[in-house]
Amino acid sequence: MIEFRSEQVHVRVHAPANKAAEEMLTPDALRLLGLLCERFDVRRQALLAARKTHATSFDAGDVPHFLSAEDHPAQRDPHWRCAPVPDDVQDRRVEITGPVDRKMVINGLNSGACVYMADFEDSTSPTWFNVIDGQLNLRDAVRGTIAFTNAAGKVYTVQHASRPATLFVRPRGWHLDEAHVTVNGKVASGSLFDFAMYFFHNVHHLKEKGTGPYFYLPKLESHKEAALWNDVFVAAQQFMGVPIGTIRATVLLETITAAFEMEEILYELRDHSLGLNCGRWDYLFSFIKKFKHHTDKLTPDRNHLTMTTPLMEAYVKRLIYICHKRGTFAMGGMSASIPIKNDPAANDAAMQKVADDKLREVTAGHDGSWVAHPALVKVAKDVFDEHMLTPNQITSKPGYVGSSINEQDLLRLPPIPHGKAITSEGLARGVGIVLAYTEAWLRGIGCIPLHNAMEDAATAEISRAQIWQWRSQKASTQDDNRPITASRVAALVQQEVDRQCNGVAGKSKGKWRLAGNLVENMLNKDELDDFLTSVCYPHIVTTAYDDGRIAKL
Repeated sequence: MIEFRSEQVHVRVHAPANKAAEEMLTPDALRLLGLLCERFDVRRQALLAARKTHATSFDAGDVPHFLSAEDHPAQRDPHWRCAPVPDDVQDRRVEITGPVDRKMVINGLNSGACVYMADFEDSTSPTWFNVIDGQLNLRDAVRGTIAFTNAAGKVYTVQHASRPATLFVRPRGWHLDEAHVTVNGKVASGSLFDFAMYFFHNVHHLKEKGTGPYFYLPKLESHKEAALWNDVFVAAQQFMGVPIGTIRATVLLETITAAFEMEEILYELRDHSLGLNCGRWDYLFSFIKKFKHHTDKLTPDRNHLTMTTPLMEAYVKRLIYICHKRGTFAMGGMSASIPIKNDPAANDAAMQKVADDKLREVTAGHDGSWVAHPALVKVAKDVFDEHMLTPNQITSKPGYVGSSINEQDLLRLPPIPHGKAITSEGLARGVGIVLAYTEAWLRGIGCIPLHNAMEDAATAEISRAQIWQWRSQKASTQDDNRPITASRVAALVQQEVDRQCNGVAGKSKGKWRLAGNLVENMLNKDELDDFLTSVCYPHIVTTAYDDGRIAKL
């Protein structure tokens, strides 16, 4: 068993030993992790408890509000600015994201995008192998030694003839643990584990290459959670002996509560900030989750919740205004579409929708945008190249229209034609999405192609929260006037499980049955679970005992 002990911390790794663990879990790396957990985990737990308190008030009918000048210094000083943008990330017009497996990291760096975001969160199922092997993959990528050979003998390497994408890393959110590691007897934070391992092993190599340790921070719900990250950054930089501001981070603005604290979040991270990103799918999930009991906020079928939805338009306008006002990036959201094979007409239509989405973003003032598939990099880049002739639009498009966005604008749902808001097709499709994603996640796969789109945790969560809300509020599908009941949802889950298991043997069938049980419970229980991944995580944890035994919890 790997462990580190000092007078202050005792770090133990309760997981099978392998090459990646032996190389990454060095005594000094564990020392940094232990010090961060020991110093900051009490604050993390307090902030997670505050989330639950706020959720209770929202369940009772409350809504978020903007902070006043008396509540936060960000409102009192009109002149503060975020730290200047480093030279190597002035241009972020197209970013691509994906999991941390070796082949995907190479493909992401070779994709032609300006940035590749290696994702330990929504697109990675955090099995011990995925997490620790992902860290090894990123270390090798930073050192320029990463390579992969597939079963057919094809070799993948980073093509240095063309400039590889700049590497960003998304650690897990504050709510997630790393159950395979304990610090002073307490389970470690997944966020701090992912951050500490990457930062420790790569900060000096990145600086030598003229770049830096760049991060995306997910699922923050308040400026206090941003302040926690800032203090973690300061402590880690002091530990490694590098200047404050070496770390830079973009916050994914993907919760409805954070939308009311955009400026305050930037202020807390101002010495380390690289702006905000419109995390559109998690943002919709958060809206549904926070207002699940509000009868005036019953959401329609997922296909109606587009970026032209009033609340989404308001969110975009305000984000661009706040970011550019404070001299930093306002990044656009993810296009989840993927190429459609063997149907040129359908593929052309899908690619045009992506281009239209990117045109909306660049003309609104975004400085860049995300895609989920390498084939979409050129589609997005062509749009930004035509309409953004400078590396970014921080000074050229201040987005003043966003200054007039009020609290009601951020909460306004779209008008939907009568009879089309909630449909039986939308219900069945939603059940299928949640089930398929859960089954894949339990097998260690964090993103899957489905219905010509890339589904990850964020997109699956929209469907899960919607179905729970529809059932809880006793809604009906309007095309057939049938109530959405627990028995109806259970039947849909069972039908899909049976369909998927037909002709499937052994282990694969077992994952579908487990996924079906978990999904049915999540959709029908009295309280909505905060996160699908938190429910499923115990089923992928592998623990190594002191006597050498290995067990799956």
